[in-house]
Amino acid sequence: MSKVSSGTPYPLGATVTDDGVNFSVHSKSCSAMELLLFDDVDDVRPVRVIRLDPHLHRTFHYWHVLVEGLQAGQVYAFRADGPYLPEHGLRFDAAKVLLDPYGRAVAMPANYEREAGARPGNNCAHAMKSVVADLSKYDWEGDTPLYRPFNRTIIYEMHVRGLTQHPSSGVTESVRGTYAGVIEKIPYLKDLGITAVELLPVFQFDPQEAPRGLTNYWGYNPVSFFAPHLGYGQSKDPLVILDEFRDMVKALHRAEIEVLLDVVYNHTAEGNEEGPTFCFKGLENAAYYILERKRINGVHRSHYANFSGCGNTLNGNHAVVRRMILDSLRYWVEEMHVDGFRFDLASVLSRDIQGHPQASPPILWDIETDPVLSGTKLIAEAWDAAGLYQVGNFFGDHWKEWNGQFRDDVRSFVKGDPGHAETFSKRFLASPDIYGHRNREPEQSINFVTCHDGFTMNDLVSYDKKHNQANKEGNRDGHNHNHSWNCGVEGPTNDPAIERMRLKQIKNFFTANVLAMGVPMLSMGDEVRRTQLGNNNAYCQDNEISWFDWNLLNKNASLHRFVRRLIEYRRRLPERENPRFTLREVMALSPVRWHGIALDRPDWSHDSRSVAFSIETPNKWYHLIFNAYWESITFALPIVPTEFDRWHRIIDTNLDSPKDIMIEGRPVSENQYEVADRSTVVLTSSKTRSLRPSPRPR
Repeated sequence: MSKVSSGTPYPLGATVTDDGVNFSVHSKSCSAMELLLFDDVDDVRPVRVIRLDPHLHRTFHYWHVLVEGLQAGQVYAFRADGPYLPEHGLRFDAAKVLLDPYGRAVAMPANYEREAGARPGNNCAHAMKSVVADLSKYDWEGDTPLYRPFNRTIIYEMHVRGLTQHPSSGVTESVRGTYAGVIEKIPYLKDLGITAVELLPVFQFDPQEAPRGLTNYWGYNPVSFFAPHLGYGQSKDPLVILDEFRDMVKALHRAEIEVLLDVVYNHTAEGNEEGPTFCFKGLENAAYYILERKRINGVHRSHYANFSGCGNTLNGNHAVVRRMILDSLRYWVEEMHVDGFRFDLASVLSRDIQGHPQASPPILWDIETDPVLSGTKLIAEAWDAAGLYQVGNFFGDHWKEWNGQFRDDVRSFVKGDPGHAETFSKRFLASPDIYGHRNREPEQSINFVTCHDGFTMNDLVSYDKKHNQANKEGNRDGHNHNHSWNCGVEGPTNDPAIERMRLKQIKNFFTANVLAMGVPMLSMGDEVRRTQLGNNNAYCQDNEISWFDWNLLNKNASLHRFVRRLIEYRRRLPERENPRFTLREVMALSPVRWHGIALDRPDWSHDSRSVAFSIETPNKWYHLIFNAYWESITFALPIVPTEFDRWHRIIDTNLDSPKDIMIEGRPVSENQYEVADRSTVVLTSSKTRSLRPSPRPR
């Protein structure tokens, strides 16, 4: 039997040493701690139980032990004993197998059962367990994060499994739905013009947290903040999956594509007071979660605050949780080489132990000022599920923000709703009404029309109402206010006029999203009209509702071409001399002239449904016209200076492919342009000669 010695409290987790493996875990309030060792994840009982002596194996609130002779691949877990007093925030249960909060790999038994963690008694046979990992052996072959500036970034939000799981994906069958499958689709992403993929959660999550008979597909319910999700591995070996994830990152970097992770540090899969115990509840419940403080003959803390909308709220500003979040972020940057993070419901991290928003939240200060994270991309979903909305006012200088106002106002304007012409114009110019006061660069705004949460682009123009019956929640889940329009028929249709209108509206959305100032973010499959059949909350649909159907690439080749060329056009636009120029400085260098039907006479009235404007740069002029009205309108065109060429049409979404976008441009001979109903036109004029006199010969 392996010799056991004291070990050390640092580092936390399981660390391979020359002598064996050092284990360290935090628990302030438990009275006893056991380390469980297993030969296999499916074992119904541990092969060895090491009960830690508090005099030898405890330093302050850290329990630690060195077990000699152990190696990477060892399956392990903890059990913590102590008082079960929910009214005081204590939920110890000596029968429950607990994951290591710092475990780098997680194993799931064949008969994993979520409910076993909620029922009284031993859950050993049904519980996820941690696996010792040695990260030092992987060969990165010189790989480093890419550090591309935001002003040259095109984000593609995608799901690792959903990208290649469909039988039509064309990838090797054995790698469908895996990190390796993503590698096989890199040529597609590269050809589309994507510079960064934003992966829906890849931290190990609980796939059974969904209505009975369904699977949690999105993964916004973590059980670990360090381990990559097993379900996306080609292998069943958790340690091999670590390499598969790193292989994917390395391959994307070779293609000059950054990797951003959608991270969930606002709640866990343990749910509310009726939910299971996987890890945090059983180690130090009151430290890891914000608990409700209700007075029932004193302070009662048996219930969980639910600012996440998912049953519990992580106590991100507790010192132990702050350290764990920061260690997790550093780990994914230093050991896994990711380029940045999108923080789900980031506003939760600003709340204190009572749930009140703080002006200077400690965890956000930690992230903001950490030198390891100083070069990474940090993107906040600057709201939470309890009504805290911080778009335009999120903490700090490092963070960029998902601009939910861009989504809503662009949808409403393109749809043809009144009262949105002026707000649309602001969204297109990086929302100066939201961000201008902060003196930040235009890329403060992450612009999107669709994302995983809500309708796909195709469904946005095909459905007036959500159709979430497949989620088994009586169609009560999902947003009710989608700012969508079905163009005359609910759902699929063979009517060519309606189909033409839908395609044109999709091109209008893409043009606004990709060309607007700020950072464009596209959603997986929108470029080929991926549909979820009207489901706007497909979190539990691990099936063809959610997967990328690659048959659509041929069916909707003209739209795919439009989007690819649109991205190419954006990437050809002149690069700013200094990517840190503020929005005000950019606008001063490239002034905007607003027009209406007539030049210099913009119509900002409530009934206006058109916007026209010119942007002047030293070597090129741009003129953009958005007509969201249901009839064609003729717009006057500005007279370009004599040193510039005449106007050339780049985009007219009313035209069929390939004329709808022609980057080379087509000359426009008249001083006016008739813009068809519900159409977008982009014109450019280039400088052809200098007015400066030629230098005299010497």
